[in-house]
Amino acid sequence: MSLSRFAADDPALESLLAFWAEGGVDAMLMETPVDRIAAGRIQPPAPPARPTPAAVAPRAGPATPDIGAALSQAREAAAQAEDLAALVQAIAAFDGCPLKFEGAARQAVVYRGREDATLMVIGEGPGAEEDARGQPFVGRAGQLLDRMLAAAGLADRVLITNTVFWRPPGNRTPTPAEQMVCLPFLERAIELVRPKMLLLAGGASAKAMLKREEGILSLRGRWFEWRSSTGDLELPAMPTLHPAFLLRQPAAKKRAWTDLLTLTERLDRSHRPD
Repeated sequence: MSLSRFAADDPALESLLAFWAEGGVDAMLMETPVDRIAAGRIQPPAPPARPTPAAVAPRAGPATPDIGAALSQAREAAAQAEDLAALVQAIAAFDGCPLKFEGAARQAVVYRGREDATLMVIGEGPGAEEDARGQPFVGRAGQLLDRMLAAAGLADRVLITNTVFWRPPGNRTPTPAEQMVCLPFLERAIELVRPKMLLLAGGASAKAMLKREEGILSLRGRWFEWRSSTGDLELPAMPTLHPAFLLRQPAAKKRAWTDLLTLTERLDRSHRPD
């Protein structure tokens, strides 16, 4: 049935008909009427019977990582590293952290800076730029961190690393389990560098290193004593806001700058002669 004579007087109807025509509609009514009510009473065919459990071979699901075994391997590998170069190689060869196969596209990201640094900055985990270049804090957040360290007179006195050495998928926060299996390597790095203090950038870093549950806004600017898992090494540590947070909240830079000045004053005081 043609509706052209009605459509000519109604632009909206004409537009609707053109839309239907472009979609392939070429008739308003079918040649043979269909009883839709009767058709709805027809039962669909039953689905094919599923095989019994005995006939189905079991499928192995994804392997659950053995955190205990991975942690033991990490401790052994870290203990054998006599210097930072050997530690980097041990981390690259370590397969116990799931992030190596989930988020990282290229390589382990371990550290940059002085190997005899008086201050160690510990962030959360590498991002896309860090994964590509193989160094921590080299993106926009890292550039901001470098400017802040330089302004505080710390540019040539730091070593920068993270709690995990592979990029988490989508740059998400690393999980406590992922941080746990990387901790032996991080603690070995602290032992080899022997810094005077730690600056913990971000909530994930502060919580993992200090075993605290408070948020970073509560922890920042306060002094804590970090202790290694063996209890053989203790260092003063200050949590502060992560540079990535400062990029999103520029008004918070003043608080981070205050933290950095407080840390620098104590660090310089420890080097002054009595």
